[in-house]
Amino acid sequence: MWSDVSPFSFREVPADQEADIKIGFYPVNHTDCLQSYLHHCFDGITGELAHAFFPPTGEIHFDNNEYWILGNMRFSWKKGVWLTDLVHVATHEIGHVLGLMHSMDPKAIMHLNATLTGRKLITQDEVRGLHHLYGCLDRLFICPAWARKGYCDSKRRLMQKHCPSSCDFCYEFPFPTVAPTPTPPRTKHKLVVEGKKLTFRCGKKIASKKGKVYWYKDGELLEYSHPNYISLKDDHISIVANAINEGTYTCIVKKKDKVLTNYSWRVRVRF
Repeated sequence: MWSDVSPFSFREVPADQEADIKIGFYPVNHTDCLQSYLHHCFDGITGELAHAFFPPTGEIHFDNNEYWILGNMRFSWKKGVWLTDLVHVATHEIGHVLGLMHSMDPKAIMHLNATLTGRKLITQDEVRGLHHLYGCLDRLFICPAWARKGYCDSKRRLMQKHCPSSCDFCYEFPFPTVAPTPTPPRTKHKLVVEGKKLTFRCGKKIASKKGKVYWYKDGELLEYSHPNYISLKDDHISIVANAINEGTYTCIVKKKDKVLTNYSWRVRVRF
């Protein structure tokens, strides 16, 4: 699925060879979950199914206690447990390994609840994310020649899959998408060099005395720090400027259901 919409190809290598992505099945208390707030320890059947690391680590950990199958996730009345589609979960986790965070598109494989909703489509949102991180590239050397022969029109599906750059199809893949959310009001724009560390503070005085601070990235609630990417500390957030972290960061101070104040910062990276 990912090779169809990216310049990457995937193949299995022997265990004694170096690999870009390492996959394994782990018990409840394995090492990384004891050291990272990002990765919960596995919790037996259902619950936490798997987790992955952003680049350049390239690791995917599956819960060894799950009942993994090939096919749609379903409940087994005979065993009394949920049977989980390994390919579906692996597709979601590979997206993280490639550098994608969760998608706001409810139909996307990278949506937070994709496993529960049964969504299995790679959407335009994810394709744009890959193009932003790695560029829009052709997968075959013959693509320019095919484009000159008029294949962009006569063999459109073939060229969309293998030759998006030659045909200028980088943002025209036939996948569902959602309208982009508008930039929130009171937004400060930051254009920074790659690798710079930024810290945003959110109304410390009003937050400490009157309400609770919630941080969002592009409308998605941030609940945990991502080591070497995002650090959350109550009334302020620190990020490392890179392609993955580009976007709009918003803090909202709430008291129960009432919004007391909010601020937003739009971060763009100069490479």
